[in-house]
Amino acid sequence: MKNIFIPLITIIGILLSLTTVSAGLIWLERRLLALWQDRYGPNRVGPFGLFQVIADMIKIFAKEDWVPPFADRAVFILAPAIIMIAVLMSFAVIPFAPAIEVVNLDIGLLFFLAMSSLSIYSLALSGWASNSKYSLLGALRGAAQMLSYEVFMGLSLMGVVIVSGSFNMRAIVEAQRDTWFFIPQFPGFIIFFISGLAETHRLPFDLPEAENELVAGYHTEYSGIKFGMFFVGEYLGITLISALITTLFFGGWLGPVLPPVVWFLLKTLLFICVFILLRASLPRIRFDRLMSFGWKVILPLSLLNVAITGAIVLLWS
Repeated sequence: MKNIFIPLITIIGILLSLTTVSAGLIWLERRLLALWQDRYGPNRVGPFGLFQVIADMIKIFAKEDWVPPFADRAVFILAPAIIMIAVLMSFAVIPFAPAIEVVNLDIGLLFFLAMSSLSIYSLALSGWASNSKYSLLGALRGAAQMLSYEVFMGLSLMGVVIVSGSFNMRAIVEAQRDTWFFIPQFPGFIIFFISGLAETHRLPFDLPEAENELVAGYHTEYSGIKFGMFFVGEYLGITLISALITTLFFGGWLGPVLPPVVWFLLKTLLFICVFILLRASLPRIRFDRLMSFGWKVILPLSLLNVAITGAIVLLWS
């Protein structure tokens, strides 16, 4: 019985923590954007505006859960759930501390790449099922962007796999006890970070939404709790990419003095703040330039990084 309860408690604790963090990131992003752009953030509802998030959640839950009559109802309802499931499943293989993880897979990195690929279906199906030109254009943009940068993301991680000799997340963290991988794999880290921005549709790569062109992109026709699932899925995606950067390039839970889980959370929070800072400072780029940058710059660099890393490891051995 003990062997059953411990994984259940871990799963429930991680799920509750993630939903709480995703709600807290809404408040954190507004506060940091206000600080960096020299303006007021949420400061009226509750201390430091903390209750503004609760008010927004009540508003979303209270809105009419409307399905357009011209939409494909079954697919329209399914699409928001796919992105939530795919992102939450990806967290299953992340080691938050030596004894805090859902499952320890030898192919953990491949499992993450597989789950992140499934989230593309959410965009494509939501745009197609909405039967709206704006939604379809946003979905096509999003699918092209995510499929392209998924390739670069996978290639950027091959250097980490070569150096550590494993696809296991815990083994990758343990291999960084002497040197964090962002030093020998700095090009891979930069490529992974850029690909993560594209995968999460964050500025300057939020082309699937592009409000001034496509209203709200692939979720234009969504409202109520379904829109909220897309919204929460985006913040969960930011947390996931930040946690992966911490795990794969910055030593995961490794660090002196403080407990391992505290080090993991601090590093992850740092990269979440970097995501928010980029939104505060960078403009959106054109879609054709985004795709050209990926295939003409990021792809050759990622292949070169894999080739050089493999050659160095082979010569060293």
